[in-house]
Amino acid sequence: MADAAARPEFDTPTGEEDEETLTARHRKEKKELQAKIQSLKKAKVDKKKKKELQDEIVQLEADLEARHAAELNRLNALKISVGEEEPAAPAVNGEEGEEPVKLSKAQRRREKKSQEDKERQAQIKAEEAANRGSSPRVLEDRKIAELLAARGLASFPVAADGDCLYNAVKHQLQSRLGVYEHETGDLRQLAADYIEDNKESIICYMTNPDTGDILGEDEFRKYCHQVRNTKSWGGEIEVKALSSGLKCPIEIIQASGTSPVHGEGEDPARKLVLTYHRHMYRLGEHYNSTVDAVVVGKDAEEDGEEGDG
Repeated sequence: MADAAARPEFDTPTGEEDEETLTARHRKEKKELQAKIQSLKKAKVDKKKKKELQDEIVQLEADLEARHAAELNRLNALKISVGEEEPAAPAVNGEEGEEPVKLSKAQRRREKKSQEDKERQAQIKAEEAANRGSSPRVLEDRKIAELLAARGLASFPVAADGDCLYNAVKHQLQSRLGVYEHETGDLRQLAADYIEDNKESIICYMTNPDTGDILGEDEFRKYCHQVRNTKSWGGEIEVKALSSGLKCPIEIIQASGTSPVHGEGEDPARKLVLTYHRHMYRLGEHYNSTVDAVVVGKDAEEDGEEGDG
């Protein structure tokens, strides 16, 4: 890979920037990166080193695009939080002198949600383009695939939309246990209920990510609300809650370290198996489901037979 010192450095501003300043800085950083890329492309290297430089260039572009999207999202969130009004919409009939239509809070929230979804998809696409060759994602995927193959399993991909944990559990319930009555929202409700009902035993593991302090009463209520009503990503606490609520052991296969099993006291015949990915997306942790490897092979053979016909 290219030497770390060759990477362009972009300072993250310490204070908040307005939209015009942020846009100007993004343009400047993109130009600086393109200049750096041109310099890397002109370097005289052998074929192997050239491939490494190409991977490095893709990674640099993806990193910058993902960071820019995150900064723009943070600015939009700040504008909403301080009650800043969005630009007024044009007059309904386009006539001069007519009072412009102001967006309601609900409309602003919907637009903010739509913008976040677009930015999330842009980040995912950028990262998918970067995650190839010998990137951390590829290495992690290979290791997880090896661990699964040794157990006769294969990964079953789940969308990275904030509901990945719940959708992975939903898929496991359907494919392994034949249980179809739990929808994603039901699983979120179940997890939130368990966390609220077992606050005294769980709260010591729930800390503010900024301060490290145990959550206060208002923070705890907000946390449970997010689990129940938003697309907040689930983690170890939610895995434990789902395992206990569903009376199912849940094993988490990961590339490094051991593979923890939550709910080991539950019926082993009801065990669900998920995979945990640290590097699949830099948006946060991600969970996939699993299937029997023989099923994957059988499906592939059937697809091939249909293609030959």
